[in-house]
Amino acid sequence: MDDTALTALRRRNYLLTPWPWRSLLYVASTPVVALLGWPLALPVVPLVALLVSLTRDSTVETGTAMVITGVSVACWAVLAPLLAVPLAALERHRLRLVRPEPTRGGHRVPPSTGPWSWLVTRYTEAATWRAVAYGTLLTAAAPVFYLFALGWVMFAVALLLAPFLVSENDVMHLVFVEVSTPAEAWPWTPLGLALVVTTPYVVGLTAWVHGLVAAALLHEPAASARLHTELVEVSRSRARLVDGFEAERRRIERDLHDGAQQRLVGLTLQLGLAKLDVPDDSPAAATVAKAHEEAKALMAELRDLIAGIHPQVLTDLGLPAALRELADRTALPVTVRSDLGERPAAHVESTAYFVVAEALTNAVRHGHASQAWVRAYREKGQLIVEVTDDGRGGARPDRGTGLTGLADRAATAGGRMLLSSPAGGPTVVRIELPWVRATERAA
Repeated sequence: MDDTALTALRRRNYLLTPWPWRSLLYVASTPVVALLGWPLALPVVPLVALLVSLTRDSTVETGTAMVITGVSVACWAVLAPLLAVPLAALERHRLRLVRPEPTRGGHRVPPSTGPWSWLVTRYTEAATWRAVAYGTLLTAAAPVFYLFALGWVMFAVALLLAPFLVSENDVMHLVFVEVSTPAEAWPWTPLGLALVVTTPYVVGLTAWVHGLVAAALLHEPAASARLHTELVEVSRSRARLVDGFEAERRRIERDLHDGAQQRLVGLTLQLGLAKLDVPDDSPAAATVAKAHEEAKALMAELRDLIAGIHPQVLTDLGLPAALRELADRTALPVTVRSDLGERPAAHVESTAYFVVAEALTNAVRHGHASQAWVRAYREKGQLIVEVTDDGRGGARPDRGTGLTGLADRAATAGGRMLLSSPAGGPTVVRIELPWVRATERAA
């Protein structure tokens, strides 16, 4: 089978192939599809009225037309995608008549199964608005194009039937002449026959042009679709890896807290009791006392290690409280400001927390700062965290100060890191993370 209707049109045996009938079926079914999508052409009427009013001097008419046009276009922008998406799906099935190659829509898969997720995905993707553009062209511009093809067919039929329909009382207009007798109409019959023979070609060409426009707006190439699918899968696998790392970190924290820390607490208590039982003047008293102090120091280090793996306050009270606790433990004054409202997903909070912790550590060790400021807020669907210090500046990712690790950590959560650190300071580390609710990530 030929690839397209145009390829079939170039063959000498075109009339003997199924393509004329396929093209005719496609052209004949187009008005039905256009009728289903007629609301997509509604803004055309007020737009024409507005253009007409602009040619006049009536300010009242122009103002009224502008209001009506604005309301119509606004309503169209809200409702058009809901009609264009199923209309485009129907058109992709119908395109098989003139394009045997399957037509792929390119619509993204919603992140969750809720209706709001579906609406947000559809209204924010290019494939939906390409479908709207096609639906508008189909209902507003295609009728003019199809009137030409219909006029061609009607004119050919009129030329063929003119000798049988004309009479002295019923004059017919053919091109630029009038015929009133069969004798005057017969010379035009060969032209009508030629037009009838070429009608399948006109229908095929019309179907090919329509299919070409439809495919340009509704079809996503296989390579692009495959790339999009692979990118989606990479994003999902990265999210699964982040969740897996987070779960593993929590398991290690739990094992240390419930296992090693509890045993170390028991050992510290036993050494404390042994210290009480051993006389102060005994040779073992100093050794037991030193072992007791070492056990307490080790327990403090283990407690800090567990907090560094995942602070419990972050799980219980959220990011603002965890940032304030982190500021209290930092070796320089830190001012924390947060305005988040609700809590984001756990992986977003964890990423933001550890980025702030690393940034403050860099400010102390490498920036020699005397003060730092942390601000966390939500803006345009993102969690923004900014860490500013008054250190000497000059921070660069290629100097091994952990900045590359911060950028990588932000990237694993789908965000990015921005750095401003001129020589002499101040240094500003800004992290932008997508705001994800816990329910959305779970879905």
